[in-house]
Amino acid sequence: MPSRRHFIRRSAALLGLAAAVPWLARGAFATPSQLLQRAIPASGELLPVIGLGTSRTFNVSLDDASLDPLDEVMRTFINGGGKLIDTAPSYGNAEAVSGELLRRTGTQDKAFLASKVSASGRERGMAQVAASLRALQTERLDLLQVHNLQDTRTQLGLLRELKEQGKVRYIGITHYRESAHDDLLAVLAKEPVDFVQLNYSVGERNAEQRLLPYCADRGIATLINRPFQRGQLFDRVRDTPLPDWAIEVDATSWAQLLLKFILAHPAVTVVIPATSKARYMADNLLAGHGRLPDAALRERIARAFG
Repeated sequence: MPSRRHFIRRSAALLGLAAAVPWLARGAFATPSQLLQRAIPASGELLPVIGLGTSRTFNVSLDDASLDPLDEVMRTFINGGGKLIDTAPSYGNAEAVSGELLRRTGTQDKAFLASKVSASGRERGMAQVAASLRALQTERLDLLQVHNLQDTRTQLGLLRELKEQGKVRYIGITHYRESAHDDLLAVLAKEPVDFVQLNYSVGERNAEQRLLPYCADRGIATLINRPFQRGQLFDRVRDTPLPDWAIEVDATSWAQLLLKFILAHPAVTVVIPATSKARYMADNLLAGHGRLPDAALRERIARAFG
């Protein structure tokens, strides 16, 4: 993606980069404390608005050759002020890789760990949670979510038990398709949860109609997946120069414009782009710095990707 590579040149002055990836990985990210944070409505706890997704990108072998590039991603994320890491048992080795990277980097205490249950039946759900705790090398999860509404009632009952026992701090539900938004709303009308994870982007805006307003009104935190639609949105602007008006929201890449479009919605708590490259992780983090677009500029961003 030329536009993302171009970020390294255009934002060098801002970051003070001499050698982008190694320098960032050692922890010299510019002013991580300035990364925007938003409150979890259920508690008031603040979370940095840029999280880290692990689907596909963290499903690698647990050998040094596979882990070393992701080690740089994790260091860049944590040193840049990031906190929430979203993973799942269904993401292959992603949980084990996340746990090992946090151990290797000595940053377990800085992470907000979010995982999922994607099982049918209480016993299978219990077994899956136990396996997730082992893989992530932790005794407690910050957030546990029912993945894609699988056996929702049973698993939410289990999650509430785990929350009462102190093994889970927050609970939630997830999906990644617009066609499931009505199903998410139906569950929310019956089951109290702390978080909802959903797909929302400049190319998938259905959540603006009912789901995001519902979460805002009911005090439910939101995690946003598929912000780049698995890279498809970048194809729409491939070889297209970043417009001059991007500077109005302090954006230096197309990725930052996409993330700032999402973050400008007041119901969004954290967006969780996935990446396997430290330079893209740094780029994503910059979306949580500086100004966010107003309604008119959001529509201008949408037209640029139309």
